[in-house]
Formats: sequence, structure tokens, C-alpha cells
Amino acid sequence: MPTRTKKASTAPSTMKELEDTLWKAADKLRGSLSAHQYKDVILGLVFLKYVSDAYEERRGTIRADLTADGLDDEQIADLIDDPEEYQGYGVFVVPPEARWSFLAENAKGKPAEGRESAKSIGELVDAAMDAVTKANESLKGTLVVRYNRDAIDQRRLGELIDLFNSARFSRQGEHRARDLMGEVYEYFLGNFARAEGRRGGEYFTPPSVVKTLVEVLEPTSGRVYDPCCGSGGMFVQTERFIRRHDGDPTNIHVYGQEAIAETWRMAKMNLAIHGIDHSGLGTVAGDTFARDQHPGTAMDFVMANPPFNIKDWTRDTEDDRWRFGVPPAKNANYAWIQHILYKLAPGGKAGVVMANGSMSSQSNGEGDIRARIVTADLVSCMVALPTQLFRSTGIPVCLWFFTRGKSGAKWGATDRSGEVLFIDAREMGHMIDRAERALSQEDIVRIGDTFRAWRGESSAEVYEDVPGFCKSVPVAEIKAADYALTPGRYVGAAEVADDGEPIDAKIERLKKELFEALDESARLDTVVREQMERVSA
Repeated sequence: MPTRTKKASTAPSTMKELEDTLWKAADKLRGSLSAHQYKDVILGLVFLKYVSDAYEERRGTIRADLTADGLDDEQIADLIDDPEEYQGYGVFVVPPEARWSFLAENAKGKPAEGRESAKSIGELVDAAMDAVTKANESLKGTLVVRYNRDAIDQRRLGELIDLFNSARFSRQGEHRARDLMGEVYEYFLGNFARAEGRRGGEYFTPPSVVKTLVEVLEPTSGRVYDPCCGSGGMFVQTERFIRRHDGDPTNIHVYGQEAIAETWRMAKMNLAIHGIDHSGLGTVAGDTFARDQHPGTAMDFVMANPPFNIKDWTRDTEDDRWRFGVPPAKNANYAWIQHILYKLAPGGKAGVVMANGSMSSQSNGEGDIRARIVTADLVSCMVALPTQLFRSTGIPVCLWFFTRGKSGAKWGATDRSGEVLFIDAREMGHMIDRAERALSQEDIVRIGDTFRAWRGESSAEVYEDVPGFCKSVPVAEIKAADYALTPGRYVGAAEVADDGEPIDAKIERLKKELFEALDESARLDTVVREQMERVSA
């Protein structure tokens, strides 16, 4: 007989309940698997739980609609399994053996029945993953079948199934199952990135940094590209930006590439959960420098957080992408920058996270490459970011923004040819814990509004330089500074508020206060010496 399990909750879980459930699930496997292994196992289970809940929800809707149309049970049975009724509504088809209810009933394994041998819960989960993949061509290569192996404690895996059985990724007020699951998935990615430290930075960019890129670039239509897409956060935030501004997410087409296979799978799942077409991520993982998987495709928007200062990368000195100079063998920063510029369509815009050293480095020809890029008038804006935004690295970071054309209809009312906007945001942000900082929504909007005003966007205020925060600088002045692009060099110091006290009176007052402090210090010195002499007497 199938093993009895805890009955699943019929009410959708709150976000807090889902987060708590997921983190408890992570704790269940921590003792037997490494951080990246248990991340893959749990994310796979979460994805399977989501597709099953979304399928059952859609199945219930179909049944209710057909019943309302007067169809009987036999007629409904003939129509309710039509794949188009699911895939046409953005829901994955889930065969019976992959549905969560079946796995929950057999969380401790399925006993032998007739000629069918007994199966562990790991075998059942593997079979479920395989069944979902075969039923949905778009998931090919995304779901890993590896739950029935020695490294995974089958008893603990069964307990995970029980634990997930109490979490329901379904409608919650105005939340769709997809929206709720998307938030949960990102929460999980963030927590695992923190747990994995430096390695976590390979696939996770802090949300406030991604939101800043999106806020400045405003991608609402066209091709959106990330050459090192990690877990797909740039695309998810793009979709949210469009929805927040009442746009149509189907007006964008995403293209991405990721070199690490397990990270590529995470990105495919992340996009699938958010209802974003993930075919633009290709059919396999791949090194962007070794082989661009989107040759000849010009991009309207590029957003990227490349790994910083890579010393070992696939370098071809004859590559057509190096239009501004061959990047050095021991640092790929300017290889990433030039690849991104190579991919930009006329009028296209890009935003890139880089280590601060990229703004001023003169080593191994990097200064010459930067000078040629600035002279070509491709840099539109430089933003210096505060420290501690990235838990995975202590390297200070900045944002580079590029534009192919700083005038015309796609740009804005103010022709900014031959100018670069510098923004010093190092004093922005707030600590979310002792180790990590985040930019607030107000910080992000201020940066975006400043850039929009500089462009002369009709809905923005008139741009003005703000000492200590932003300044528009002609390329000639940048050239005089040896093409250094560090915002602090140009924006200067913030103005000190005038307190109304005349300067002569202020100097006299401060002198008097200083002399009084020195006199008091001398008096205390005498008192201390007298006390010490008494003690030693």
C-alpha cells in the first residue's frame, strides 16, 4: 500500500510560509550534500512542485468551464488532457506519474506491485523529471535526473517531499502561481548565493543592482541580451519593469548565454517559471568568448554582470570583436566590454557591472582601449556604487552605460554627443545586515531620473549638475584626465549648507572654542599628574 503522508494544505501558502518551508528543506540536506549540490536538488523539487500545482490549477479551471458549458464527465474526460489547453496558457503539461500528489503518496518509496518492482522515492522523482521533460519540449536539458543516487539520503528526500506537500504554489489574492513561485525562486537563489559565498556570485546579481541597470536602460521592446546570464535575473527584472509601467512583456525577446551548465539550467527554470520564453538561451551552455551562440544578431539592450578580472579566458587575438584593441591575456574586463559593444544595434543601449579598476586601469593596454571607446563617444554614463553590495566579493564595483548614438528620437530631446554623465552613488544604500548593503527604491529611481533628465526626456525634470553627486563632462575634459572614468574625479564635493553665520565671526568663534579646549586639556593633564604622584608616594 502507498505510504500515508501528511495531507497537503488546501490554502495557498503565504510568502513567509513558503520561505520558511524552503529553508527548512535546505537544512534537511545540508548534512549530506555540498552547498551547490543541495541547491540543485531543492530547486529541481521546487520547480516540479510549481509545475504540478500550476497544472492542477489550470485543470480545475478547464473542468469548471466545461461543466458550465453543459458537458458531462465523459465529454470532459475527452478534452481535459489536451496539451494545448495547458501549454497555450503558459502551463506545463504534467503526466500522472509526475504530479505532486503521486509523489506525496509515495514519499517513502513505492512498494512492489505484481510484476512491478519496488521503487525508491529518488527513482520516482527521476521518473517524474523525465516525464515532464518529454511532455514539454521547451524543458529539454533543463531538469536533471539524479535523485536516485548514493549521495542523496532517500529518507531525507522523502521528508522533503512531505515538507513541500504543505506548501502550495497557487493563487494568493492577485498573485498567480507563477508570480508567487518566481519570488520564492529568487529568494532561494539569493540565500544560496550567500551560503556559497564567492561561488554564489557566479549566478546571482543583487536585485538592487539589477534594478538600477533596468531603471536606467528602460528596456520595453526589442532584443534584450545578457552574454553571461547567470540565473537570468536581468530578464526577470526587465519583465517586471515592463509590467510595472503597464507595457507588454511579449514586446521583448530575450537572448542569453551562460558557460556553466548547472547555472544555465537554473536560468532556464527561472525564465520558465516567470513565463518568459527561454529559447533564446540556446540548447546548451557555452563560453561566450569561445563561441557566440547568437552570431549576427544585433541587440537593442544589453545588461550584464560579467565575472570580474578573469585571468584565464578564451582569447583569440584575431577576433573581430576587438575593434578598440586586443584585451590583455590576464584580464577579461575589456573583452566583455568590447563583446557587448560589438553586439549593440544602432541606437542600442547597454549597462554593465564592472570592478572599479576598469575605470582607470592603464596596465597591458587597457588605458588605450578605454581611450578609444571614449573617443568613439560610446560611453553615456558612469555610476560609482557603494561598497558591500556584493556579499560574494569585496571588490568595489561600478556601472558602465553605453549608447550607440546620443541624439535622435531613440535618445531624448537633449543632444549629448561628446559628453558623459558621471554619477557618484557611493553614499547611497542601507545595510540589510552586518555584511550586505542594498540600494533603496528611492536611490534607484534617483539615479534613473538623473539619467533621464540628462537625456532630456519630456517626463523628467531639467538636468542640473549637483556637486558631489552628478556632472555632465565633455570628452575633452576626460581626455585631459588621461581618460579616467572615475565619477569622484569629476563631480567634486557636495556643497555645505550655509548656516548664515558670517565667515569672520565663525573663525573667531572656532578659535575661541579651540583655545578653551586646549586650556581644559592642560588643566586635566595637571590633575592627572597630581593624582599619579599621590598614588606612587
